[in-house]
Amino acid sequence: MASNRSQGGIQQLLAAEQEAQRIVNAARNEKLARLKQAKEEAEKEIAEYRAQVEFEFQKKVAESSGDSGANVKRLEQETEAKIHHLKTEAARISNDVVNILLKHVTAVKN
Repeated sequence: MASNRSQGGIQQLLAAEQEAQRIVNAARNEKLARLKQAKEEAEKEIAEYRAQVEFEFQKKVAESSGDSGANVKRLEQETEAKIHHLKTEAARISNDVVNILLKHVTAVKN
């Protein structure tokens, strides 16, 4: 009788271990899916912002096309400086953003 009980206890432990492993795997897969979704959303926002900046740049170029070439060159330089600044800032904070995303994505709440 004690043997049956210990066998039943072992079976319960094995079943609990398998369930725990299933839960961990599900959480890991969900985390990866969230990271992929966050990356896709960030890329979409970047593309939209880039299109907006390009549109504004083209608008400024069109407005100043009647002016001398110096104005066009000045606008191009200003735009390039702003783009460079944005890229520098993005590179500077990208690790922090990734860490924040990972912190929130990997936090398991019951």
